[in-house]
Amino acid sequence: MSVIHRFVERRFFAILFSMRFNIPKNDSKYHWTQHSVRKMLFYGLTADRVKRIIRSPKRIENGVAENTIAVMASGSNKKKPTEVWTMYQQKGAKKVIISAWRYPGVSPVGKTIPIPADILEELRNDGIIS
Repeated sequence: MSVIHRFVERRFFAILFSMRFNIPKNDSKYHWTQHSVRKMLFYGLTADRVKRIIRSPKRIENGVAENTIAVMASGSNKKKPTEVWTMYQQKGAKKVIISAWRYPGVSPVGKTIPIPADILEELRNDGIIS
C-alpha cells in the first residue's frame, strides 16, 4: 500500500471516528447526492458550512457540468490558505448539491474551476458529468 493510500485511509478513519458526521437530509431547499456526502466526509465539511457557502459565496463561477454553478469561500487559516468549493445545480426551488471540496491554495480568478483529478474522475464514473 502506497504512502498516499495509507494517509487517505488514516485521514478517513480519523474523521469518521473522531467527530460525529451527521449525514444531511434532503428537504424542500436542498438535495444531497451521495458523492457530495462522501466528499464532505472526506474533507471534513459540514452541511451547514456548504449551505453557508451557497448562501454567501466569496466567488461564483460556472460549473464544469452543464447547468451547474460553483461557489467558493476562503478558509480561515492565513498561513495555509485554502478555498472551499461547492458545485450545485438549481432545479426549480431546490438546489441539488453535486460536490464539495477543499482546494489547497488560492485559485486563479475567472479561469476554469480547479477541481482535483480524483474528484473529476469520480464525477465521471458516477455519470454526473461527461
